[in-house]
Amino acid sequence: MMLEDALSALKTHIEPERIEAMASYHKQSRVVLGVANGPLNDLTKLWRQDLTLAERVALADALWQSDIFEARIAAGKLLTQSRIKDDDAAWDLLQSWVADFDSWAIADQACSAIGKRLIATPDRLDTVESWTGSDHIWTQRAALVATLPWAKLPNPKPADDDARTRILSWAAGYVTDRNWFIQKAIAWWLRDLSKHDAARVQEFLATYGAQMKPFAQKEAAKYLTASDQTPTS
Repeated sequence: MMLEDALSALKTHIEPERIEAMASYHKQSRVVLGVANGPLNDLTKLWRQDLTLAERVALADALWQSDIFEARIAAGKLLTQSRIKDDDAAWDLLQSWVADFDSWAIADQACSAIGKRLIATPDRLDTVESWTGSDHIWTQRAALVATLPWAKLPNPKPADDDARTRILSWAAGYVTDRNWFIQKAIAWWLRDLSKHDAARVQEFLATYGAQMKPFAQKEAAKYLTASDQTPTS
């Protein structure tokens, strides 16, 4: 499938009345077509079924390079799949996008795809750790958002528990950063982890909570019971 064919398919689902609201909500300066998430899901599901992996990687690259909002979302969805045999090309493309992140919706979709490639090959966490030292706020944020699968594991193996410890050390290094998106990412990771390991979240908040913004403290503790929680200041 060529880029022109994919864009034509996307454009058949344009809802003009959505464009202004979507551009405002997602704070986009790039082109926004006004395509809802439902049609995007349907189209990318069909493309995943019909295209080889090499074709999907090529199309995802072209969609990303088009710099159209919905096309970048679609690019991420094309590569969001748990099992991909010989996934190096997909991994290389996904990590190449990180420096381009500039808004949460696009970044989150790409990070969802990245997260599945990380779970498939956990050694790739070494690459993600390097993102924590970036000067690019969205790259820093991606280190937490892309690793959310480890926060969500209900029965982690010892290696997964070690990964949690490692990722929480990254979060600890972020707590003094006052950027809203960084604080939100810390809170998101802790909130999801609290469903499976409340004690670890309690310990993190007892140690670092006072350095976090109040909204992030509250979000991180959302699913902790009163007996779980420890004052942070």
